[in-house]
Amino acid sequence: MNPAPRALGLALGHAADLAWGDPRRGHPVALFGRVAQSARDHWQPAPSSRWARPVGAVYAGTLVGGCVGLGVLTDRFARRRALAETAAVALATWAVLGGTSLAAEGDTMGRLLTEAEAGDGGGDLTAARARLSHLCSRDATDLTAPELARAAVESLAENTSDAVTAPLFWGALAGVPGLLGYRAANTLDAMVGYRTPELREFGWAAARLDDLLNLAPARLAAVLTCLLAPAVGGTPAQAVRAWRRDAAAHPSPNAGPVEATAAGALGVRLGGANTYAGESENRGTLGDGPPPGVADLPRAVRLSRVVSAGSLVASVALAAALDAARSTNERAESS
Repeated sequence: MNPAPRALGLALGHAADLAWGDPRRGHPVALFGRVAQSARDHWQPAPSSRWARPVGAVYAGTLVGGCVGLGVLTDRFARRRALAETAAVALATWAVLGGTSLAAEGDTMGRLLTEAEAGDGGGDLTAARARLSHLCSRDATDLTAPELARAAVESLAENTSDAVTAPLFWGALAGVPGLLGYRAANTLDAMVGYRTPELREFGWAAARLDDLLNLAPARLAAVLTCLLAPAVGGTPAQAVRAWRRDAAAHPSPNAGPVEATAAGALGVRLGGANTYAGESENRGTLGDGPPPGVADLPRAVRLSRVVSAGSLVASVALAAALDAARSTNERAESS
């Protein structure tokens, strides 16, 4: 009998993501996104309506709660069957992780920008601008190659926390309900959690829920970035200094620590003004040194991969400890 089904499930799910990446067809997150979009089309009131915020809270609560409920049902069915629980956690982990696809997007952006620098830059820079939407929702219409490189480095840092560290953390803490609930909340934040006139009120609850769920994982990702800075030629001291000095300048309480520590680890300067859906947002200045260039993208991808690996180790250790405590309690109850 497997004494640590949740821990083993997380490890197997992470291995599946490394081996195969995201499912190419019928991706559960994409299916959830379609359901969420349909619900938004039917539920969202006018932005000026006094009901926008409460309806948005019901919208987020219903969709996230539904995913948590599905996870609870799965967990109850699989509980006390170690093999079934391991399989359920592994499948859910594979479905919600995005580390391999994230690294692949970073590699693709690096290739496109390298080709743009080597040639006349026109066609490949246009392709790189279009490709940025796979990493973030930033308006890339007029971005130069260095600005695209900065956007990619920042997105790799933030999304490593969002797409790897956080789901593994919640999977360790709460199993399948944690995995599904976190991914639902994070997906809704990506869909409606913007400070635009259209979404400021309706998306408020989704954005605040995502902030809450990422408080601990983002700081775990930041700690791991500091510890693993030597893997990309940096030092823990540089990363810690950037975190303590610069993270608070970022408008996001969670992206600030992970982007600041990434800047310190890579020895580059991140932050500045970005445009999202026509709205400009100043993200402060994070780190020292020059702005990132195309040559820094492979290092940023490597940093994403080592932080992902560190997140797995930390989460499996947490899950194993919780599995052991649960096993001890069950034996005590049955004796």
